[in-house]
Amino acid sequence: MKVIIVGGGIGGLATALSLHEEGIECDVYERSGSIRELGVGINTLPHAIRELADLGLLDELDRVGIRTRELTYQNRFGQTVWREPRGLDAGYDYPQFSIHRGRLQGVLHEAVAARIGDARIHTAHELVDFEEVDEKVTATFQFRDGDGGQVEVEGDVLIAADGIHSLARSRFYPREGPPSWNGIMLWRGAVEREPFLDGRSMIIAGGMAAKFVLYPISNEAEDEGHQLINWAVAVKLGDGTSPPPRREDWNRTGNLDELLGHVSGLFSLDVLDPVELIESTHEFFEYPMCDRDPLPRWTFGRVTLLGDAAHPMYPVGSNGASQAILDARALAEKLATVPSAWEALQHYEVERLAATTDIVKQNRGGGPERVIDVIEARCPDGFDRIEDVASHAELEAIVRGYSQLAGFDQDQVNT
Repeated sequence: MKVIIVGGGIGGLATALSLHEEGIECDVYERSGSIRELGVGINTLPHAIRELADLGLLDELDRVGIRTRELTYQNRFGQTVWREPRGLDAGYDYPQFSIHRGRLQGVLHEAVAARIGDARIHTAHELVDFEEVDEKVTATFQFRDGDGGQVEVEGDVLIAADGIHSLARSRFYPREGPPSWNGIMLWRGAVEREPFLDGRSMIIAGGMAAKFVLYPISNEAEDEGHQLINWAVAVKLGDGTSPPPRREDWNRTGNLDELLGHVSGLFSLDVLDPVELIESTHEFFEYPMCDRDPLPRWTFGRVTLLGDAAHPMYPVGSNGASQAILDARALAEKLATVPSAWEALQHYEVERLAATTDIVKQNRGGGPERVIDVIEARCPDGFDRIEDVASHAELEAIVRGYSQLAGFDQDQVNT
C-alpha cells in the first residue's frame, strides 16, 4: 500500500510516522518551500503524548518542551477560580507538554526524515487536483519554487492534512465558504525571561470579554536561568456575524498600541505584569479565532480528511494539535488492520468524526475555560470567597466533563 499525505504540519507528519510504524509506505507533500519551525506555544495533552511516546519521541519532547505541572484559572484580578495538577503530577502515566508549535513540528519532521528518508518529504508541492480511478487515487501537485510545472502522483489512499483552508475539503464541500469567525481576535507571542512560579505552571485569566494566557514553553534560552515564555491575549471585538479577516491578514504582525489598548488596566496578576511582558516581546502575531462547522463525513472513496482539514476548532482546551495526533494514530492502525483500504478509511471516520465533532461544539462554548466565564458573569468585580459564587462541584463538572469528552480523562489515558 502507498499513501499520499498532503500537508507537512503536525497532523501530516504524525501520520507519516504512524504509517511507517505500521510498515505502510507513504510520501508527504507540503506546499511551503520548506518545513519551518513557525508559530508560538501550544499544549499537547497526555492522550496525545501517549501516542508520541509510543513512537519513541519522548526524549526529544523533553529536550525542547516543558512538562506542565499545574494549570490555574483566575479572574482578571488574579483571584484563583480553579487550580489542578496536570500530567504526571495529576497521576497520569504520561506528561502534558507546553511546547513551541514549531519545535514540536521540528521533532516530528526530524523523525520522519530519519525513518522514511528526507527524499520522501516533498516541499513546494501544492495540491491542485485529485481523482480516483481503478482503485487508485492520482494527485496532481504544482511546483511552487520553479517554473510552475506539475507532477502527478499515484497511490492507494490520499490523506488531506492540509489545514483549515484544505483544497480537498473545498472539493467535497464547494459551498462551505470561508471559516467562521466568532469575533474574537488573538494576539500571541513568546519572549525569554526569568521563570514565574515553579517554571512549569500555566495560567488562564479573565473571562468572556478578554482572556490572558501564560505558560513557559522551553528551557532553551540565550540567558542562563531564563525560559521562553508564551503568552496570548483573546479579546472579543465583534458579535460573530461578520466574516473573518482576509486570509492574507491571518498570522500578521500585531500592533503594540492596538493590543495595549485592550490589555492596559484590565489584568492584575500576582505572577507578572502582562503589559510589561507584552512590551518586552520583540514581535508578536495576530490571528482571528476561527473554526468550521462539523462535517457529516470526511471520507470519499480513497480520500479522507485529517486534523484541521477535518475538524478545525477554537484554540481552547489544548486540543487542536492533540486531536490531529490522535487522528493520525487511529488512521494508521485502521489501514494496517482492515483488509480493504476503502473500509479502513470508513472505520477511521467512525472512530474519530463523532468524537471531534463534540469537541468543536464544546470549544465554541468556551470548553473548560467556561469556569472563568461563569465567575466573571456572576461577579465581574471580583469575589471574597469563590465558594459563595460557585460550588466546587459546579466548577469540577465543567473542567472534568470537558476532559472526559475530549478523551484525556485520567482513566481514559491510563487504561
